Amino acid sequence: MNGAETLVRTLLASGVKVCFANPGTSEMHFVAALDRHPELRCILCLFEGGVSGAADGYYRMTGEVAATLLHLAPGFGNAFANLHNARKAQSGVLNIMGDHADYHLRFEAPLKGDTVGIAQAVSHWTRVSSAAEKVAGDAAEAVRAARAKGGQIATLILPANTAWEAATGPAVAAPPPALHRPSLAEIKAAARALRQPGAVLLLDGPALYTDLGLLAKRLTKACGARLMQPFFAARFRRGAGAVKMERMAYRLPDNQALLAGVPALVLCGTARPAGFFAYPGLPSIPDDPDTRLIELCSREMDIAWCLQALAEELGEAELGPEDFVPLDRPALPDGPLTLEKLGETIAALMPEDTILVDEGITASAYLAPALRRGPGHDVLTITGGSIGFGLPNAVGAAVACPDRKVVVLEGDGSGMYTLQSLWTMAREGLDVTTVVFANRGYQILREELAAMGVNEVGRNAARMFDVEGPALDWVALAEGHGVQAVRVSDMAGFNAAFAEAMGQRGPRLIEVVL
Repeated sequence: MNGAETLVRTLLASGVKVCFANPGTSEMHFVAALDRHPELRCILCLFEGGVSGAADGYYRMTGEVAATLLHLAPGFGNAFANLHNARKAQSGVLNIMGDHADYHLRFEAPLKGDTVGIAQAVSHWTRVSSAAEKVAGDAAEAVRAARAKGGQIATLILPANTAWEAATGPAVAAPPPALHRPSLAEIKAAARALRQPGAVLLLDGPALYTDLGLLAKRLTKACGARLMQPFFAARFRRGAGAVKMERMAYRLPDNQALLAGVPALVLCGTARPAGFFAYPGLPSIPDDPDTRLIELCSREMDIAWCLQALAEELGEAELGPEDFVPLDRPALPDGPLTLEKLGETIAALMPEDTILVDEGITASAYLAPALRRGPGHDVLTITGGSIGFGLPNAVGAAVACPDRKVVVLEGDGSGMYTLQSLWTMAREGLDVTTVVFANRGYQILREELAAMGVNEVGRNAARMFDVEGPALDWVALAEGHGVQAVRVSDMAGFNAAFAEAMGQRGPRLIEVVL
């Protein structure tokens, strides 16, 4: 038995079931060990950003840690952007990063890099295994670290010789440490604040998609407080049957209006709201200067206990139909194609419990009103703002929930970052429908330029924002990756294509020309 074998056995003994991988030479002994254990599902992604994005989506939908297999510092660097998104989503991800054999590191080999430095820049926990005998114990601690504090990024770096040298046996990850809780005095202070007319409880984490949301609604209804969620949440429930709560906006001025005059803002499972960027003449935060901010419970703490403690202080009101979103499926629209109508079609045709991965960027705001009227579904958003999250996140979500339909709302510019994920969808037969909004550019950058006060756009700026000349052919791109695709330019075409996709299993792509 070698170090690589003990690693795989440790992952299996510790409950890790999936490995998203893009291996290289330094990881060949790990690959060989995986081959001897088919019960650990291995999924190849053709780009490391697809690996990390898939692990993120898998955790969001299962709460279980997946492993990634990445090749030295350059491979980890390619995975960095979606590890950033995963960190902001508080997803538990276990990265296995191969490195040169420890005795080879004194030479300046082409792939030698600062594996520890790049890992520490995004990971909560980083360790280099120093010997084959330590690999199993280090792996068990890495699994525990990835599960700690509601989900963390843990990176285990394996010099190649620790994989091929002799080792004795596997280990089993210990349960993660107990989550921290606020004091009873802090609970009482937050409860007093929430009793003030117009106070807000801002909620994130599992309460947005589990029965904890019911508890939050009952206690805020009992005390008369407003219940609110951040705009960018790792996962939240929307549509018929979802608990009614206000969602914050993307733009800071809209959030300033939403929070104007609020006497107290109590944070539970989330951080203080802040603008996506700083803008000339605007503050960095949207809350009113006179609002009392109470940071009761961070995302790393025991959110369930905190809400129960608040309910014991405030009481729980009975909920009625008025507290839940009713089903109001739109009729299928016809005529000229608009984003609003696209939302109506999706809401009309998507099945109950669809997983909707939203990287529609500027299109999403136009779709949302209709989607709120559709059947109950889970929404995954781009928590870290690093585009290229949508397609790989959908891969992970589809692996996690093979019996649920996954729909990706994708911008054409952002989709190009990780379009290799289409190949993984095809190879694995994943039930993912991708809707690409082809506005032929990075429309969000045009809006951000205007928000910065620049109103005149010349040739150089325009060429930074468009993806024309040549135009992207998403049908050809999808078919080249093995995914059936169609291009539509009117509502009749989209209605037919989306209905067909919802009625069949397997990956499909619809390019919507805007």
